[in-house]
Amino acid sequence: MRNTRMLLLYRFEGGEAILTRMTKALDAAASGEEAAREGAREGLYEAVSLLLEEAGSRGFFGNLWHCHLAHLLVSHENAYSTACEIRGRIGGSLEQAALHDMGLFLEWFRADLDALASDLGVPELGILTAYESPHQGGRTYNSRIRDRILELTAAFEKAEGPEEMLEDLTQFYKEYGVGRFGLHKAFRIAGEGEAVRIVPIPRILHVSLDDLVGYENAKRKLIDNTEAFVEGRPANNCLLFGDAGTGKSSSVKAIANMYYERGLRIIEVYRHQFRYLNDIIGTIKDRNYRFIIYMDDLSFEEFETEYKYLKAVIEGGLEKKPDNVLIYATSNRRHLVRESFRDRDDPLDKHGGDTVQEKLSLAGRFGLSIYFGSPEFSEFQHIVAELAQRSGIRMDPRELSRQASAWQMRHGGLSGRTARQFIDHLLGMESGT
Repeated sequence: MRNTRMLLLYRFEGGEAILTRMTKALDAAASGEEAAREGAREGLYEAVSLLLEEAGSRGFFGNLWHCHLAHLLVSHENAYSTACEIRGRIGGSLEQAALHDMGLFLEWFRADLDALASDLGVPELGILTAYESPHQGGRTYNSRIRDRILELTAAFEKAEGPEEMLEDLTQFYKEYGVGRFGLHKAFRIAGEGEAVRIVPIPRILHVSLDDLVGYENAKRKLIDNTEAFVEGRPANNCLLFGDAGTGKSSSVKAIANMYYERGLRIIEVYRHQFRYLNDIIGTIKDRNYRFIIYMDDLSFEEFETEYKYLKAVIEGGLEKKPDNVLIYATSNRRHLVRESFRDRDDPLDKHGGDTVQEKLSLAGRFGLSIYFGSPEFSEFQHIVAELAQRSGIRMDPRELSRQASAWQMRHGGLSGRTARQFIDHLLGMESGT
């Protein structure tokens, strides 16, 4: 049995715990040396434990060994996999190197675990071949991503040779991408300083723009800009501003869901992380995805200076801003930075107008500004009626209107969010009766 040291592209820094233990066990069983077999037996128990934990984390079922091998291939970022993401087959020497590695993986796929369990005296290994999951999903992946990995696993199990296996894998890279950016649609920033990492958000609200009642003009502007960006045409950084609870953040989440299949990814960055923006862009600029750096509820007090990091990134320095990166922000403020009369009238500042312009210029760096305003009373009632119909609530329209009016006066006023909360309240009352 060939081992992991023979891989050309799909190498794992520091070794891959499960794969290493399993290949050592296969080698030990083939060697017949008792000393090697005893050590391999202990490693095999460790591998079983790790595979069971992985199944719980990622929601895998069936042959957990095969699921693990498929997961290694779809999550490993190397010269071949990143070249194929979104683009597909590349040919040449890299493809030959990948074909070599598929030969090893196919051999591991075809390993007889039942014979291995019998030979090394580890009957518990049988748990791995037909594992039944106690739940439908996992903590790391949502069910859609998990199912795609399971479908690829099934294709690998049917592959007659490494060429067919590589063809299936390359098609996966083209359709879904590779690694964290291929398997997830949204990300956040974790850590500080040199330890800053872009980490996946396993689940985001599966909302669509149709869920937002009204705001047709605003939604159309957002779609048109994002469509141009995804297609590689010129597009603008976008500021969604307006009253609280009007659907600005939900619209960005809907865009993430709407364009995920076409290679769009969202990275959420908080204000205190702006100093890392250049590092973040440096990490993603050469990938074959389109990235929106998303800043929610963006605003600055007059004494805060983090907005200067953002201005510098939007304006760009000597290096041109990558074509695959845009910035989308939401804010309750049109001008983002709070302006004070002191900025205009400070007698010690001979150029007070310059101070004002510096603060106002940040919003101007967003080429597209989209307004989300609070609905009029009649529009609010229309939103409530539409949401009630979608939710299956059957109530006399006049009574629904009366209760909605009373609710908004006690719970935040006229907004789409208040309407949604009112409908949720009614649904909760129905389920409790």
